[in-house]
Amino acid sequence: MIYFDQDYPQEKLIKISANILREGGIAVYPTDTVYGIGCDLHQRSSIEKIYRMKNFKKSKPLSFICSNLIQVSKYAQISNLAYKIMKKLLPGPYTFILKATKMVPKIVISNQKTVGIRVPDNEICLSLVKELGNPIINTSASWSEEEVLIEPAIILEHFEPFIDAVIDQGKLI
Repeated sequence: MIYFDQDYPQEKLIKISANILREGGIAVYPTDTVYGIGCDLHQRSSIEKIYRMKNFKKSKPLSFICSNLIQVSKYAQISNLAYKIMKKLLPGPYTFILKATKMVPKIVISNQKTVGIRVPDNEICLSLVKELGNPIINTSASWSEEEVLIEPAIILEHFEPFIDAVIDQGKLI
């Protein structure tokens, strides 16, 4: 596992983790709510692997994490009202459903041509997205809709064959 300090992410480990994602890997990482499982938004085979890992139907859209509102605007159409709301609430524990731009791979777009986008209030997560330079697909580290896994070691036990990196920030509640 790769270990980070919440307030001062180690730059070298962020770079290593971003390279793993860039090369098609899947990572577990902390967000401001629970641990997420994700990959580079532009790695189709990794996205398909997440669908298999979580036993999701392809019709279930996956959300993704952006580093800031500038990056969000590349992947989603943001009205003036939505921008004002997002500017006030982000970073934070919210997912915004917005119309997708042509930058978003079709595999993660809903039938309504929308996407779910987050900008979490977690320095490790945001540093990882910034270093990668692309949004990160995001799904909760859970075994079922009812059971969210809050400890990296347990997450790794459940998903080890699929996971290439675990960024451990300790137990998240």
